[in-house]
Amino acid sequence: MPNRLITATSPYLRDHADNPVDWWPWGEEAFTEARLRDVPILLSIGYAACHWCHVMAHESFEDPLTAAELNAGFVSIKVDREERPDIDAVYMAATTALTGHGGWPMTVVLDHDGRPFYAGTYFPPVPRSGTPSFRQVLAALDQAWRTDRARVLASATAIEEALTAHAADQAAGLPRPRAHLDRALTARAVQTLAAQADTRFGGFGGAPKFPPSMVLAWLFARAGDRQAADLATATAEAMARGGIYDQVGGGFARYSVDAGWVVPHFEKMLYDNALLLRAYDAWWRVADGPAQAMAARVCEETAGFLQRELRTPEGGFASALDADSAPPADPAAAATEGACYVWSPAELAAVLGDVDGAWAATQFHVTEHGTFEDGRSTLQRRTEPDDEVRYARVRARLAVARDHRPRPIRDDKVVLAWNALAVGALARAGAAQGQPSWVTAALVAAAHLRDLHLRPPGPRLHRVSRGGVLGSPMGVLEDYAHLVTAFTHLAGITGQVTWLDTAHEVALTMTGLFSEPGPEDTLRWFDTAHDAERLVRRPQEATDHATPAGPAAAAEALLTLGALTGDPLARDRAYATLAGMGALLAEAPRFAAAGLGVLEALLDGPRVIVVVDRPGGTVLGGRLRTAAAGCPAPGAMVLFADQQTAAAGLFAPLLTGRVGGDVPAPLAYLCRATVCQRPTDDPDTLRAMAVAPVPTPAV
Repeated sequence: MPNRLITATSPYLRDHADNPVDWWPWGEEAFTEARLRDVPILLSIGYAACHWCHVMAHESFEDPLTAAELNAGFVSIKVDREERPDIDAVYMAATTALTGHGGWPMTVVLDHDGRPFYAGTYFPPVPRSGTPSFRQVLAALDQAWRTDRARVLASATAIEEALTAHAADQAAGLPRPRAHLDRALTARAVQTLAAQADTRFGGFGGAPKFPPSMVLAWLFARAGDRQAADLATATAEAMARGGIYDQVGGGFARYSVDAGWVVPHFEKMLYDNALLLRAYDAWWRVADGPAQAMAARVCEETAGFLQRELRTPEGGFASALDADSAPPADPAAAATEGACYVWSPAELAAVLGDVDGAWAATQFHVTEHGTFEDGRSTLQRRTEPDDEVRYARVRARLAVARDHRPRPIRDDKVVLAWNALAVGALARAGAAQGQPSWVTAALVAAAHLRDLHLRPPGPRLHRVSRGGVLGSPMGVLEDYAHLVTAFTHLAGITGQVTWLDTAHEVALTMTGLFSEPGPEDTLRWFDTAHDAERLVRRPQEATDHATPAGPAAAAEALLTLGALTGDPLARDRAYATLAGMGALLAEAPRFAAAGLGVLEALLDGPRVIVVVDRPGGTVLGGRLRTAAAGCPAPGAMVLFADQQTAAAGLFAPLLTGRVGGDVPAPLAYLCRATVCQRPTDDPDTLRAMAVAPVPTPAV
């Protein structure tokens, strides 16, 4: 009989609805049940595309004996970390503090007030390599709760106090004086990052390697910095050639288990691909020749992956593809990691024939020994093909054959923040690279977010939906911030002021719900709203993880909005936010790259290029528009407007008084703050203006 998760919006929770474990969703009802039964709470946190979550579910949560122990001694709560990043952040901090590492599935045991007193990640069904079995852990915890309650509660108190003190210490150490937010800081950050670079394989640090999407976007935006460009190029090229990139279908996997980007952890996440589309678009803007061609190819294929495999019937984007699927030779077999994506020489020959199969094996580095498991290999593109036409034909045939393999399960819930990242990336890259279909996809997704996820009064945002039905969690800081940035860019690219109006309303709500004044005129941000559910600690994270840190995302939203509207208050708040991140920006660039990217934009202006055209001019197309949209300056924005929009002052003060009479042909104005240069109708002149050095503004 299904448990309480059967009605959940989250596919991850619904996957556990038929477990023999008597799961509860997160909520006061579960805590009340624990108090009534006088048992502790076992909190299990994961997500649908998590390979080891599936493993532990099969080994333990589907096992009747383990379920009986859980049901007898605990109230068990299952949480989707993607729906509730606030809960995940609070208990991940505890898990990391207690064990020295984090990850999913996360297993945390709580008292009746939600305070953790034990934490871990994956536990095997039998003792293994010094790790106790899950049932051994459950028995020990049950025993301690029943016979040594005082020590258990004392431990919970000590952990709570330590985490609170750590959060306070972090907050106290962040602010730096205003004078430190200058180009010298960003230059020092590049030197720090260079010392951490893997000069052999690209990337930073050792295995496992995660795509440093925010680092790449920041480094490519540093105009004229050869060292930064070389660091970013080495990593971007290595990833594009490796097995972490899907050489058949486009798009990136979550991370590489090795240092050389050969074997990925095969799940594909929306947020990774949205952020990497943005990073490779940044590379395309500054590159030329073969490097620009590679960047363009990755952008086109990643945008294609987003639209082909993640777009939902409602127009949004699904959150992930699973790492696991059934083996091609036995679709009825249990799902295994990567089965959809790896090949043996024999499998290539079966699809392509002996001649093309052998050629493809050489081109894709598929060997008899294999780079993965069971003699199968991930596909790589370590060198450019010796025959591009043949390569395209082979790749297309492999794509058709792969489509007949068992497909990875798709987590089709729509997460607001990640969809907003995709909207912004598709719109900006599409406008710059002359791909109107990408902009159209961004507009459709944006309309879905606006019409479903945004609810007055306020406006307030809902974080998730599925099948056009809203889930219960309310939006967190990243949802608001990324929506503001995406809608502001859409307003500029389309010239439709309604997107800007919505962005402005959401930004005002965001500032009121998530921020408070900090020391030394800084602005502090929390990940949850001031009226959100009270957890044991209000999450506040200043470092980037898989997505930009909340404060960095808020700073980008405010700076982007201020650039297009000319609102000095939005710009001031963006600066005050960065001032509160000063220590991180200077000392930990790998984990503060999103903030460094915003700082680069702030120091540069950011620049806004306004293209004014005749009424009825197209949104995209034309050399002048393409030159404007492809501006490589950090944080650069474009505003395409017809004469009627310009004359009405709807994007004041950028356009007010700058356009008079008829516009016989498109004219481009490059503006910085409220100062605009003389207009030009020549794309080459505009490109030169867009990259010309500018003095550091007084910030």
